[in-house]
Amino acid sequence: MFHNRSLEKIELVCACYYQFRQYSALFNEWTFCLGPLLCHCRCDAKRAKNAALSLLPVIGWMKIYRIKDWLLSDIVSGVSTGLVAVLQGLAYCLLASLPPWYGLFSAFFPVVIYFFLGTSRHISVGPFPVLCLMIGSVVTRIVPDEGPALNITGLEGLTRDEQRVLVASSLTFLTGIMQLAMGILQVGFVVMYLSDTLVSGFTTAAAVHILVSQLKFVLGLTVPGISGPLSLIYTLEIIFNKITSTNVCDVVISLVIMVVVFIVKELNDRFKSKLPVPIPIEVIMTVIACGVSYAFDFKTRYGIDVVGHIPKGYESPIAPNLHILQETAVEAFPMAIVGFAVAFSVAKVYSVKHDYTIDGNQELIAFGVSNIFGASFKSFAASTALSRSAVQESTGGKPHISLTLPTSNLTFDPLFYKSVLGAVVIVNLKGMLMQFRDIPYLWRRDKPDCVVWLGTCTAAILLGLDLGLAAGLGVELISVVLRAQFPRCSVLANIKGTDIYKDRKDYIDIYEPEGVKIFRIPSPIFFANIEFFRSKLVEAVGFNPLRVLRKRNKALRMIRKLLKKGDLQWTSKGFLNTSCGFIKESEDESNMEELDLPTDFKDLPVRIDWSTELPANIIVPRVDLHSLVLDFAAVSFLDISALKGLKTALKELIRVEVEVYIVACDPYILKKLHDCCFFDDEVQSSMFFLTLHDAMLHILKKHPESTEKKSDFDRKPWTDPDLLVGGHLLLPGGT
Repeated sequence: MFHNRSLEKIELVCACYYQFRQYSALFNEWTFCLGPLLCHCRCDAKRAKNAALSLLPVIGWMKIYRIKDWLLSDIVSGVSTGLVAVLQGLAYCLLASLPPWYGLFSAFFPVVIYFFLGTSRHISVGPFPVLCLMIGSVVTRIVPDEGPALNITGLEGLTRDEQRVLVASSLTFLTGIMQLAMGILQVGFVVMYLSDTLVSGFTTAAAVHILVSQLKFVLGLTVPGISGPLSLIYTLEIIFNKITSTNVCDVVISLVIMVVVFIVKELNDRFKSKLPVPIPIEVIMTVIACGVSYAFDFKTRYGIDVVGHIPKGYESPIAPNLHILQETAVEAFPMAIVGFAVAFSVAKVYSVKHDYTIDGNQELIAFGVSNIFGASFKSFAASTALSRSAVQESTGGKPHISLTLPTSNLTFDPLFYKSVLGAVVIVNLKGMLMQFRDIPYLWRRDKPDCVVWLGTCTAAILLGLDLGLAAGLGVELISVVLRAQFPRCSVLANIKGTDIYKDRKDYIDIYEPEGVKIFRIPSPIFFANIEFFRSKLVEAVGFNPLRVLRKRNKALRMIRKLLKKGDLQWTSKGFLNTSCGFIKESEDESNMEELDLPTDFKDLPVRIDWSTELPANIIVPRVDLHSLVLDFAAVSFLDISALKGLKTALKELIRVEVEVYIVACDPYILKKLHDCCFFDDEVQSSMFFLTLHDAMLHILKKHPESTEKKSDFDRKPWTDPDLLVGGHLLLPGGT
């Protein structure tokens, strides 16, 4: 009994040990498979610190902030930038068709969030005229100046200004959501699709829209807001119809302010190295104009339009309207892209200048959260402006601190004249309007880029900024596709005395061995340009290899038929025509597919030499080319369609006895060719050479008769076939 119980215990222990081994092996297997994932998801102090620094860049620069050295200059910079931001907030708010004091909210609330989340230390976040104009087009579409607003739940019972503020804040909220989502999804690279040319054309068109929108304030006219395609034309038509009602006092004040501000800004640019702080001329002239107008009572005597009462303090936060979000989804996306693209471009300029890095995805998150937070307090979409950022950077600001004074709207609230603000806006358009000078330069240097600029600018002017941006992006993508689809292929030649090969059209003193062509395609080869590549290749070699191959196979078919009939005989002196009459070339087109096969000399007494005269009046196009070199140095990828087309083209050339060499091929492409079974008995991997010069030396060694003009060529030691070992140059010393 004791023995049996002992055996049972031993068996139980063994079973438990066996189960333990199985579970242990299973655990090890799962650990091996999930180890990288568990390691990636594991959180430790270092990972938490990096995440915090990434999400809150303010922690990083606060640790290195030098209070004694930087604090005073940052205060001066913040106050100077804040004054400019306040004035621009009031002025740009007119573009958004909102009560001007809401521009103060946009100059304050987004800055607070960007201070903690942004990675740029020098850009000034706040109203940007292009975004304001895009907001204004949406606001006037939903809540027009004349007539009722769109039938949207939540707008009933509100005044016109309250409706417009709700539309603008809801649109800004949706813009922020889109920017935040793009930042979380790490798609900051999307701004790369907006080229400098496209942005230049778009901002120039926006400047034209802004200029036209401010004419009604400068001229003192009442013009309803118009949105949609051709809105610019309709607005100009209304202005010209009402031009006789112009307020002369508004015009005079605006012209004086524009002239003075323009002159002082030019002096600021010319003497910026000598001025400790740029002269805030916009603020000075606005205060002077308001003071003079108030002293002489211009409002009562001349009927100048004023901003009106500016409420003190800030309003309570509001929630976005879901129905407005649905109505404005199409307009919000281009606003999110434009706002980020402009801000990132300006931030990149200063980051390069001051040697620090910015993170595009973190910038998207920063602007997204800033717009979401600002929209809750009735501000509109924020970006940056080069003028404000220049003030902040030139006044010595180190981190991104911009102090927008929350009490700055308490002093001159009844004195702000809309014509003054409109004049300030127009003067600040100088930089964007001067981009028209880029047109002659682009036309001389790069015509496709010029077409992109003109297409974007024209579309944005006529169709509106949202549709214009989409049209410009379409033109840009079409230009990229056309450049890739129709690249500038070239035939290369050797520059005498060197191992350099360049386009033979660009040089005079060049060397081209007889019977050799070097063809270069400067782009990827893919489904859209493979036929263009083949047509350019045929043009470069001077003959159609498929046509030559078919002619040769038809000639062989005719020779066999004549030999069989006895009309043609082979003798020691060659073929002898035994027929008395004229032998007409056969027009038999049966079995056309056989004509594309390699030439087959079986059943013939001798191999045909296609360079000599053929018997029986048979004519075949002569091929003087024996070697073709394809320069793949600029070919970055090949797709499956291109592989098939390339293989077909190579086979056609090889079948007409042209040796093909491919040089400077990317290792990735070579591996792909092997993986796709590109090589066979005809197309072999031995055709690949590391450099173009290696292939040329190999050809000259294999075909020494190609080297004509011996007196010139023999002076080049690198052409001596005795120096070649295995297709490579044997340098002195055996290397």
